[in-house]
Amino acid sequence: MTSRLLSVLLFALCCLTARADVVPKEQASELKNRFRIDHMVDELTLVVQREYGSAPVIVVQPDGSKWYASRHPQEVKWVDGITGDIITIPQPQPGPWQLLGRVVKGSRILKVSKLNIEVDPLPQPLFQGERIKVVAKLMGDEQRLRMPGLDYLVEWTARFVSDHQPGDENFAAGTVTVGSYKDDGETLDERPDDGVFTGDINLNQPWGRYEFQVRARNNVFERELEMPFVLSPMPVSARMLDPEDPQSGHYQMELNVDDTQLRLEDTHFEFEMVGPAGLQLPVSVHGMPASKAVLDLPVVSLFGSYRLKGQVFSTSTTGRELVIKLPEMFFNLIEPPAPPPSPEELAARAAAAAALAEEQARAVAIKWIIAINIVLLVLGIVGIIFWRKRQAMLMALAAAEAKLQEEKAAKQTKSNTELLDEIDLTMPED
Repeated sequence: MTSRLLSVLLFALCCLTARADVVPKEQASELKNRFRIDHMVDELTLVVQREYGSAPVIVVQPDGSKWYASRHPQEVKWVDGITGDIITIPQPQPGPWQLLGRVVKGSRILKVSKLNIEVDPLPQPLFQGERIKVVAKLMGDEQRLRMPGLDYLVEWTARFVSDHQPGDENFAAGTVTVGSYKDDGETLDERPDDGVFTGDINLNQPWGRYEFQVRARNNVFERELEMPFVLSPMPVSARMLDPEDPQSGHYQMELNVDDTQLRLEDTHFEFEMVGPAGLQLPVSVHGMPASKAVLDLPVVSLFGSYRLKGQVFSTSTTGRELVIKLPEMFFNLIEPPAPPPSPEELAARAAAAAALAEEQARAVAIKWIIAINIVLLVLGIVGIIFWRKRQAMLMALAAAEAKLQEEKAAKQTKSNTELLDEIDLTMPED
């Protein structure tokens, strides 16, 4: 018997009826997180649903040895998330296995022979700027795998690979990651955790021939699918027309539709004009009378920048419903320059300027006069103080000199007196 791959999926079943306690015979051996692996199994993949935020399960082998998310053989691949584990085991031991952990109550084990992905092809023709809904599924034995939290355990990536065809706009584009697939119940995904992953694909790419690559992977497995497709140029366009009078506030937009691709009567334009001071105005065209039309925008009066965001809702000639996002457009209402002044205004301005200049000159002259006077006053006060100090010093010197002279005269007089006293006037003359 040839080798085969056996993958085991554990997921929650909601107990909706009173007879949920009846256990089918084929599941009796899988109660209490136990299951048996026979000797013909070459590889085992466990997809385990745990209670939200609980610790990874512990795997108990038939011989009683245990594996943990952080400690297991190198050949075993283990991915653990906040809602479950995916474990791939090559050449598992035959016998009874058991999982220890907070596995969701009511879970059961399904045995599948292969794991693959199924991806909806991109519609053709596919146009730039389209908003499309495409889905992908993780399949086991051609059955859709569904488990709460599976979105956290599998990473989906969508890419465009250019065919590098001469003449195509994407000739030098290379490989571009354009989105992913999610099962979270947001944007275009209808329900969370239903096993249907919805793609959020960015089609604002150069037109041309591509290879569409979708990859689902984690540390345990990786699956990839490729399919060719053509991204066609946007079949609608809108552009601002230059106004005859930019100051009038009256602007127009030219709308074009490729009637070989779209039905004119089913083509509707929806715009939102955003302007200064929180201005938001809706502008719409329901049904195109011809492939080309001119749309009058609301007259604006507030000076500033304006932005137009638009979408097109249409039906292709093949009957496919389309939603296309248009590139944003801008225009500015600029305040006109003031009219030139009259001769009288010029003369008045010149007179005012002359008067101002004269007043400024007078103020400067007064400042200089005051400054010079202050300087002269300071110099005069300093001179007077210096002269008085000099006079005082001269008087002090004169007084000192007079005192010295007096002292000198007194000493001289005293000396003469002492000399006379020494002469004996009673002595006879010879």
